Amino acid sequence: MWLPSSLLSLRNRVLSNPGFQRWAVAFPLTRWIARRQSRELFDIAAGFVYSQILYACVQLRLFEILAEGVQSVEQLAGRLDLPPEGARRLLRAAVSLRLAEARGRDRFALSQLGAAVLGNSGITAMVSHHAMAYADLRDPVALLRGEVGERELLKYWAYVGTEHPAAVAEQAVGGYSELMADSQRLLAFDVVDAYSLADHQCLLDVGGGDGTFLVTAAKRWPHLRVILFDLPAVAERARARFEREGLSDRATAIGGDALRDPLPEGADVVSLVRVLHDHDDDVAQDFLRSACRALPAGGRLLVAEPMSGTPGVERIGDAYFGFYLLAMGSGRPRAPSELKQMLRAAGFGGVRQLPTRLPLLTQVMVARRSD
Repeated sequence: MWLPSSLLSLRNRVLSNPGFQRWAVAFPLTRWIARRQSRELFDIAAGFVYSQILYACVQLRLFEILAEGVQSVEQLAGRLDLPPEGARRLLRAAVSLRLAEARGRDRFALSQLGAAVLGNSGITAMVSHHAMAYADLRDPVALLRGEVGERELLKYWAYVGTEHPAAVAEQAVGGYSELMADSQRLLAFDVVDAYSLADHQCLLDVGGGDGTFLVTAAKRWPHLRVILFDLPAVAERARARFEREGLSDRATAIGGDALRDPLPEGADVVSLVRVLHDHDDDVAQDFLRSACRALPAGGRLLVAEPMSGTPGVERIGDAYFGFYLLAMGSGRPRAPSELKQMLRAAGFGGVRQLPTRLPLLTQVMVARRSD
């Protein structure tokens, strides 16, 4: 419940008073609250350092090495190519972040959290990729004011800001296509678990990268035909992926520009997986209209992406994706209510939000093309 403005001002004056802060830390009934809030504030201030520790662990392949068993600092220093004191400092930091476990004096093992990182290539790919994001975020005020010129992320996502995205060469799409594939592995099973395609005959995935999501869907439902539509250089990668997966008989990859070319017809369900939030409102709305035109009456649209305001993980949408997409130069996180409004404006009805197992990674909406 929101406080009235007068009470809100009073609360903020009290909480910002240094004398009250000292009293709250000392008083037994408020001490735990004051300490918790101090810890939360410091964690926000120190977040960049924490992320750099994780980056060092990934770059040095610490998790893979610790997965072999308990090892001493001396052993690990040699394998990490670090001086013993540097290795000890990194390992103690990793233990404090629960990325590793201390096993006696100067001996270390992989923790549960470290094992989770090890088992998920999408996380390590994202951590490695963050070096570019950090470079673009070094002056966040200038970024917010639109005063940052050349951006690493803008160069990396080759189609952003390009007048003719379909002309982007294969060498320019390789890096981001691999990152998309790694990130889609994190959420593909969540999406197909949330919405069954058993009653559909053909799925068109727009902006589907190398086909990771379509491969997951096609293997889940052997009767399902799948079509991928993406930039020509990206579609070529998807075509090779379908051949490797033995899906060439029912998987097609078509190259084109979704904002200029009509989408392929024949599908009774269209998916946009982490596509809308990468684009500004007018472009995202055009995607939805194109999807509506490609579907028959009663056809379904599946939207899957992280959403703003997701309970419990608000920071992922509004803080992480909010600033990442700003640095990238395109898109923004949207709340479910905004997406529902956009879907209705594009010609869809019966909009439903479906639960997913990991809402911090993706939420799912399904809508029906109105008759």
